[in-house]
Amino acid sequence: MSIDLVSRKEWGARAPRGSYSTLRSTKGVKVHYTGGRVDPAIVDDHSRCVTLVRQIQNSHMSGNGWMDIGYSLVACPHRKVFVGRGLNHLPAANGPGLNSGHYAVLGLVGSSGLTQPPDDMLHGILDAVEYLRANGGAGREIKGHRDGFATDCPGEPLYSWVRRGAPRPGSGQPAPEPDPDEIPWPGRLLRYPPIMRGDDVRTWQERLRELGYEVEVDGAYGPQTRGATREFQRDQGIAVDGVVGPETWEAAFEIR
Repeated sequence: MSIDLVSRKEWGARAPRGSYSTLRSTKGVKVHYTGGRVDPAIVDDHSRCVTLVRQIQNSHMSGNGWMDIGYSLVACPHRKVFVGRGLNHLPAANGPGLNSGHYAVLGLVGSSGLTQPPDDMLHGILDAVEYLRANGGAGREIKGHRDGFATDCPGEPLYSWVRRGAPRPGSGQPAPEPDPDEIPWPGRLLRYPPIMRGDDVRTWQERLRELGYEVEVDGAYGPQTRGATREFQRDQGIAVDGVVGPETWEAAFEIR
């Protein structure tokens, strides 16, 4: 594989405040966007990408109080990949309790201005994913930040691409969505309280929505999701306890 890496020295990164926590392997990668406005002019001026990455690092360190930029790698519209925290280092951008599960890769698009990722940015994100798989112990998953954390990140255009299977631009047909019958119980009981977060919660909420129950798909198992779960259990003649265990999960995914 080939990747056009921009080293921390090349983009003028500040030194981290402390030592990174080690990350030997992950389930995969979570994709992010900036969450703010990105000037569309960066598409025609790579120096603006460098400036933006510096601004993001400053925001994370001075605004969030983090030891460094929160992302593992950052992809720009010129198919260049900036080294953030890099290989085998715990990111900070995925959310509390979620950083050890996935590396964090940022695409330089935002909620306004440049919102649609150019093809070379998508290539850059996938270059970063392949690099993390080959050298950093990353697993096969490619998820969005919102898969497991209540956020709009990585924005609708980028998340739609992730949901299609993150295909290479120009590679032909996108990867198919998994058959609901092939989604096994995730292995932990989903219940409230306290609020539980995770990819498994989002999968459960999406299935409830598909079955016609009113629930927000936000990856957080709170009172609304418990209520919808209890309604589903009542309709199916399952013990009404609001807890998603194997029986409740399998009943939902057996419905055609």
